[in-house]
Order: sequence, then C-alpha cells, then structure tokens
Amino acid sequence: MYEQVIIIRNDLKMGKGKIAAQASHAAIQAFLHAEKICPDVVKKWMNEGQKKVVLKVNSESELLEVFKNANIEGLPVGLIRDAGRTQIASGTLTAVGIGPEKEEKISKITKDLKLL
Repeated sequence: MYEQVIIIRNDLKMGKGKIAAQASHAAIQAFLHAEKICPDVVKKWMNEGQKKVVLKVNSESELLEVFKNANIEGLPVGLIRDAGRTQIASGTLTAVGIGPEKEEKISKITKDLKLL
C-alpha cells in the first residue's frame, strides 16, 4: 500500500485552520516532487484512495531531522516555511510532507512519531 505522511510542528501551537493550511502546503509540495521522481507511484497511490497520515513533532530540530532522513532515503519530500502573514513569524518551519510512496519506506523514518 501507498501513503503520504504530513508532519506538523506541535510546539508552535498553531490554530486548527493554520495547521490545515500548513498540512495542505506540505501535501501539495511533496506530491509535486513525487510526480517528478516517481510518477508510477503517484498513479498507484491515486488509485488506492490517496491515504494520508498526519503526525507531529515537538521542535524545529525534530522536523529537520525527518526532512533530512526522507532526503537520504530518496523519498519525495517537501519542507514548508511559513510566509508570516498570520499567526507565526515569516520563515518559520512548520511542516514536512513525505510521499506518496510505499508505507514501509516512509515508516522507516516516521515509525516513532505520534498522530497529531
């Protein structure tokens, strides 16, 4: 099975709407990367119902570690930096999107993270 995983920084205490927006940015950015590097995986994921899982980290350093590990594994990934128009400062790292890719490939990086 295939999935896309979104990781949100929980320490920022963003409102629900802000979290939804940042998660959406991460999902789209990772999807666009996936279309370039693994279009066959994207098609399979689309046909399976586009499974998404939203997880949390508690710091910028944890978020960057997930991003770094996803890159090392060659996964489609997107790192989101906020524009600073609403709740948080411009340039703040808020989220990472990984995939779509096979669940077991993403799980190698995210298995210890908790659901948001």
